[in-house]
Amino acid sequence: MKQNSNKDNSIDTNEGKLILDSHKLSYHYDRVEAWENNQTIAPVSVDMALTRACGAMCSFCYAMIQEPQERSNIKVKEALNLVDDFAEIGVKGVSLISDGESTLSKAYVPFIQHAANVGIDVGNATNGWEWEPEKIDQVLPHLTWVRFTVGAGKAESYAKIMFKDSNHTHVFDRAMKHIKYAVELKKKLNLKVTLGIQMVLVPEFKDEILPFAKLAIDLGVDYGVIKHCSDDEFGSLGVDYSKYEEMYDLLQKAEEMSNEKTKVIVKWSKIKDKGLPSYKRFYGPQFLLQISGSGLVAPSGMFFNARYSKFHIGNFVDERFIDIFKSDRYKKIMNYLASQYFDAQTMMGTLPIQHYVSEALDKHIKGISRINPNYKDKPLHVNFL
Repeated sequence: MKQNSNKDNSIDTNEGKLILDSHKLSYHYDRVEAWENNQTIAPVSVDMALTRACGAMCSFCYAMIQEPQERSNIKVKEALNLVDDFAEIGVKGVSLISDGESTLSKAYVPFIQHAANVGIDVGNATNGWEWEPEKIDQVLPHLTWVRFTVGAGKAESYAKIMFKDSNHTHVFDRAMKHIKYAVELKKKLNLKVTLGIQMVLVPEFKDEILPFAKLAIDLGVDYGVIKHCSDDEFGSLGVDYSKYEEMYDLLQKAEEMSNEKTKVIVKWSKIKDKGLPSYKRFYGPQFLLQISGSGLVAPSGMFFNARYSKFHIGNFVDERFIDIFKSDRYKKIMNYLASQYFDAQTMMGTLPIQHYVSEALDKHIKGISRINPNYKDKPLHVNFL
């Protein structure tokens, strides 16, 4: 029996409905409809970085195995041209995450300010180490959300996981100082930006689940989210997805620590999938595209590595993004990923950023659970799928 569903796994916060464990396709149904009619659509969201550089050495970091073809030092002008191209084709949200620490780029501040000026929402994931008060003052009023990567709830564990040396707790102290500054600035200026911290969970870190939840509460951020760890199809990071189930009780206790100010959220959907998607066709990149901090445009970060060069569409440092988007190669690669010749279960890494979108579109096409249009009661961060 066909079902119609707009289930969004949302969490109610003081500022509105927050969706972190599902998708927001129903709020962009015009593009779903155009896509279903075989029209070329602009991505609703783009996940990208402005550099591949990063001072952290996180043991869970997928960027360590992405290694795109070499290209670095994205110039300010190139970054601003990219924003203009996004605006022209209709990109609605840009998240600075991807495979580098964008706060290190000279283009970071002007990129965010320019995107906000042309009506594109911008979010930023960062370790916060180089996100100093002067920089925070310049970008926080223009950001939709900021999510800090916090590998553990205790300073020594944090340093071991994110800096490979438990003695160097200064990195934890530095991050916490900057997070607290942002929380206070948001309050002082009455900003609408959402602030959160995120833990990438692998089984070895289970003792950090509750300390992480407590840290989120103590910091006074809007949320603390605990998510799965992605691995490639070769298991390069060694994630044992079968062990997630052993942590369900701890994860439930963490969520129960939520209070009026701070919600502790577990991405149950991906954690319970245990690394295996239900779909084979990879529809998501057409709605949520990824760009490397090298400038490489590829359908997904899962394909940044040079061994996936057949999926590399272009580089916005070498040519304008709008020309890449309009190219035959762009269409050909997107069509291939959505065809019978591609199998997401065996030909790519586990649970990519496009997972929720791909899963929903797959069910939509099969008639299992149709996506319904919804233009009312929009959630927070609606332009980030």
